[in-house]
Amino acid sequence: MNFEFEDFPLLNELNNFMVSHVYPAEPVLHQQLATIERWTTAPVMEELKAEARSRGLWNLFRDLPNLQYARIAEISGRSPELAPEAMNCSAPDTGNMEVLSHFGTPEQKEQWLKPLLAGEIRSAFCMTEPDVASSDAANVQTAIRRDGDDFVIDGRKWFSSGAMNPNCKIFIVMGKTSFEGDRHRQQSMILVPRDTPGVTVKRSMQVFGFADESHGGHAEVVFEGVRVPASNIIGEVGGGFAIAQARLGPGRIHHCMRLIGMAERALELMCQRALSRTAFGKSIADQGVVGEWIAEARVRIEQARLLVLKTAWLMDTVGNKGAHTEIQAIKIAVPTMAEWVLDKAIQVHGGGGVSQDFPLTMMWAAARSLRLADGPDEVHKMSLARQELKKHK
Repeated sequence: MNFEFEDFPLLNELNNFMVSHVYPAEPVLHQQLATIERWTTAPVMEELKAEARSRGLWNLFRDLPNLQYARIAEISGRSPELAPEAMNCSAPDTGNMEVLSHFGTPEQKEQWLKPLLAGEIRSAFCMTEPDVASSDAANVQTAIRRDGDDFVIDGRKWFSSGAMNPNCKIFIVMGKTSFEGDRHRQQSMILVPRDTPGVTVKRSMQVFGFADESHGGHAEVVFEGVRVPASNIIGEVGGGFAIAQARLGPGRIHHCMRLIGMAERALELMCQRALSRTAFGKSIADQGVVGEWIAEARVRIEQARLLVLKTAWLMDTVGNKGAHTEIQAIKIAVPTMAEWVLDKAIQVHGGGGVSQDFPLTMMWAAARSLRLADGPDEVHKMSLARQELKKHK
């Protein structure tokens, strides 16, 4: 493994973009969200998109090897509400674009991938369901039934990220085309345009009280007799579970590297706050426990970063399957690390830490949520343990 590569021009360009445009835009975003129609994209986001494109900071998840993109994602993660979307590198669009790129037909790519890559529309990924344990993706109960030249879809999804935004024009829906046979060959993925009759975006799902208005929320979506052409199936009938696994692997490393960026920013804010406040006659930074938190945060961040970089290197050299163990390991370790660092930063900030004046609570909610999203900790631990036990059987 060799991580001793020189900084590449895009990295420097991104750092400049963050300082000159992204960080100053954070308070502007919240001011605009309070005045525009709910769930629509704030004007400042469109301005940032134009600036990012002019700097060549666009669709980098698609153009760079994982090891380089991991470093890009870390920096963008320092401002999770703005930077990833400004560069057209935000979930769930990145995963959906990768699905269409690898498994879509030429017609599907022309109709949906092309405008997604151009940043003209948004998308949603509809897999999780409220009525089953979605930690096991084979449990999905949404029915995708063949009827002549069409498929008819009936079911209910929730936490479909981005679906509240009216510019979210296409849903990738995972459901069952069969309820018999191999339980990992019953699922299929299908494209459902938002304006198809029978599609109802029912409500926004809050996450620890946050609605994520800047990203289009997390919606509950109901499908009742939704009819789409059979040509809307992605890949092959029965291939949905395999596509989901292919989609989630890269997404997990993207999430983890952005979490490292969040943790780095939280540590910076913690140090600045500790040095600027006095309690009981001395700087908060000089209180023993705070110094321990700062040191421990640095150690945890460095450990997590090295594990993610190793994972990215493996994905580039031996592929996602070869990096399967490491992908699971980072999904276990990194959200927990970021959650811990953010919690300590909140504590050092006192009342300000839980207020809207700092980004810490929003980041903490994101880190805690990612211990569930893309597979809960317990599922990854169970799978990782099985891999270890195989070596000794």
